[in-house]
Amino acid sequence: MSRPPAALRDIAPPPRLDPGTGLFTGYASLFGLADAQNDVVERGAFAASLIRRGPAGIRMLWQHDPAEPIGCWLGLSEDPVGLRVTGQLVTATTRGREARDLMAAGAVDGLSIGFRAIRAAPGRRGGLRRLLEVDLWEVSVVTFPALAGARVLRVAA
Repeated sequence: MSRPPAALRDIAPPPRLDPGTGLFTGYASLFGLADAQNDVVERGAFAASLIRRGPAGIRMLWQHDPAEPIGCWLGLSEDPVGLRVTGQLVTATTRGREARDLMAAGAVDGLSIGFRAIRAAPGRRGGLRRLLEVDLWEVSVVTFPALAGARVLRVAA
């Protein structure tokens, strides 16, 4: 299992979600770390897709289920650590309310990306795939993220 970078380890645990809101931020991907599928996302891999799709073109799903949209992404951007996201759960839906309540309880805090690899290269260590460019189509709230450090970091009141 990959350890999150120091920048993430030093962040205090997220405050609990205010039940009246569904706003949250986190990292959907971290650069330079191998996930459970042996993929390593490199800096810049999301750039073209974020420009092409924008937040409105990237879906927020529950557990990667396309039949279960739970909110909208307000912002997605690359920073030195990874793909930072800000989202709004739609609490007018049953699944959106359930996601909010599970996040508030600390029961679910994982994030995971759904993408198509456009450019990739073999990693330095055997079996790894370096993702140089991806077409990002969704980011899901999940119980078990493929990349251990891909988590909801802060929830806003």
